[in-house]
Amino acid sequence: MQYRTLGRTGVQVSTLALGAMNFGRLGNTTQAEVTALVDSALESGVNVINTADMYSQGESEELVGQAIAGRRDDIVLATTVGLPMGDEPNHRGSSRRWLITELDNSLRRLGVDHVDLYQIHRWDPNTSDEETLSTLTDLQRAGKIRYFGSSTFPAHRLVQAQWAAHEHHLSRYVTEQPNYSILQRGIESHVLPVTEQYGLGVMVWSPLASGWLSGAIRKGLEITTSRSKFMPQRFDTDIPANRAKMDAVEQLATIAQEAGLTMIQLALGFVTAHPGVTSAIIGPRTMDHLRSQLAAADTVLSSDVLDAIDAVVAPGVDLAANEKNDTPPALLDPALRRR
Repeated sequence: MQYRTLGRTGVQVSTLALGAMNFGRLGNTTQAEVTALVDSALESGVNVINTADMYSQGESEELVGQAIAGRRDDIVLATTVGLPMGDEPNHRGSSRRWLITELDNSLRRLGVDHVDLYQIHRWDPNTSDEETLSTLTDLQRAGKIRYFGSSTFPAHRLVQAQWAAHEHHLSRYVTEQPNYSILQRGIESHVLPVTEQYGLGVMVWSPLASGWLSGAIRKGLEITTSRSKFMPQRFDTDIPANRAKMDAVEQLATIAQEAGLTMIQLALGFVTAHPGVTSAIIGPRTMDHLRSQLAAADTVLSSDVLDAIDAVVAPGVDLAANEKNDTPPALLDPALRRR
């Protein structure tokens, strides 16, 4: 396992981080299975666990808490806040009211007195940067969080947040967690230049593109990944963007085979090759998934392989931009367009 410094924090983190989205009801995983996954990941050298309050509505945090009991200090523990936790309109977002309340809930579920990295799951257009940053700064000074970061923020919001922290003399975001894979390279043109400029650590999510780059999705095969059950539109090959992904996957499979690599090694080796990326978050549901992903821990792609990938999906290009979750609200809501 390789280690890199998380931004400018001085904290050393593994280039593969264990993501916990599949822990609990969403992935149909039990406590015993989660503990086994955590045990195996830690034994392999992974030292980062990334979860979120809304993963199975808190169950993921509870399962992680049980799995890490007695070895908390050896783990860089990250959780995330902001997406809805039920129907109550104030049980979401990044207001002071909600962040203070929900951090206490996360700490209780995790069974710890602090988290190392507290992340805002999505930019909240209803809350000012000063409101959010001042709250996070207070929580940091109280010792409940060590650092805080953002997730899936557009580049201009990253810049604005850095400015707001400086303007109001507050602590700043030290990490960003964007969507990045061979099939979704848009952050290379806007987000990564900003994170490098400000020295942010970058932990990317969905490096296997929701299973498209796992090796299990190929032309002529039935798509049976768990994601296809609750996000069927992302796997419907009648949709042009998905046909483009399938065409790319077939070309990438040839590149991987010729390089003597699995598709997973190619995919994870690609994202960790970027100098602006600190870690890739893997999200195994089974031990077989974890083993196949850990096999990529030390993968280093040659320049020839990286050039061949660029010929399939050009740098800075998203094959399915609508899946990035960072589109400005005015482009999604007709009522906001041209207003």
